[in-house]
Amino acid sequence: MNVLVTGGAGFIGSALIRYIIRQTNFTVVNVDKLTYAGNLSSLESVAKDSRYRFEQADICDAPAIKRIFQQYRPHIIMHLAAESHVDRSITAPDQFIQTNVVGTYVMLEQAREYWYSLPKDEQSAFRFHHISTDEVFGDLPHPLTSHLPSQYLPLFTEGSRYQPSSPYSASKASSDHLVRAWHKTYGLPVVITNCSNNYGPYHYPEKLIPLTILHALSGKQLPVYGKGHQIRDWLYVDDHAEALLLVASKGEVGETYNIGGHNEKQNIEVVTAICELLDEISPKPTVYAAQITHIDDRPGHDLRYAIDASKIQNQLGWQPKETFESGLLKTIHWYINNQNWWQQLSPNQEASNLNLCKQAYKDTPEADFL
Repeated sequence: MNVLVTGGAGFIGSALIRYIIRQTNFTVVNVDKLTYAGNLSSLESVAKDSRYRFEQADICDAPAIKRIFQQYRPHIIMHLAAESHVDRSITAPDQFIQTNVVGTYVMLEQAREYWYSLPKDEQSAFRFHHISTDEVFGDLPHPLTSHLPSQYLPLFTEGSRYQPSSPYSASKASSDHLVRAWHKTYGLPVVITNCSNNYGPYHYPEKLIPLTILHALSGKQLPVYGKGHQIRDWLYVDDHAEALLLVASKGEVGETYNIGGHNEKQNIEVVTAICELLDEISPKPTVYAAQITHIDDRPGHDLRYAIDASKIQNQLGWQPKETFESGLLKTIHWYINNQNWWQQLSPNQEASNLNLCKQAYKDTPEADFL
């Protein structure tokens, strides 16, 4: 079985490749442009495996994708390559449209042409797995603003209406619609997954959990948007990798599966939990929570995401292995013990991230982002 993974040098993609190489006898081709968040050092543990191949290519480059398909003859395409940082999409939406929308179109067209060329038995076994996000659904009622008790608040299902709030989520929603259209119009055998917030080792340090860990250890302020009441459902990345391969290999063609961690947490709860664990693991004279700083909220910030993952559990038998507490503890220990990985990131990247934030939030003091 040959599996082609786009965006395989990114956070989720690299976890997926490590999982496939570790748990199966499949061959994996990693196609990645290696933008700022792509990091081949995340794949050092499998880089010398004879079943792993890397191709540096842009998914918008149709001739390159065509050549890769013809050379490696994939049975499964797992399409993860995407721009994914909401703040960046607010300040520079053009790249999100290009990569997430145009890039997905190119992948679909090249996959369709390649699929048509396959013998009938290989056509029936072929799958195009599109990996998306729960952010395409917009947000859900929040316990602080809803008249309903928490246990009765709705969750995102596979049939939830699309209501994207940011340029990022709008671009992912567009790509989801393209994938469904290529299935209905051309018969391309596709499956789609929409996941909740991932966390774990090798996560690029612009996202909430790794940023909080590294800023806390460095003595920097821990920025929290607004009061930090925004709720997210947290999914440990290795659990997600297991679910992705299960859907790609056993999911029903044309179906969508939500993948969630069953861990709804307010952002302030996540930051506080990290601080409390660091107080035990790496104590200092003052508590880490003293570094928490509340900043102006993000424009269009969704209040709550929460996944109903009952379909994948009932139909494919998957459920997450990690609790939020166990996964967070593993994540913190990983960042403490793998300084070489995150210290090698571009020294100019933090300044770049700061400039992006300042463009989006011109009225917020610079110190709030340091």
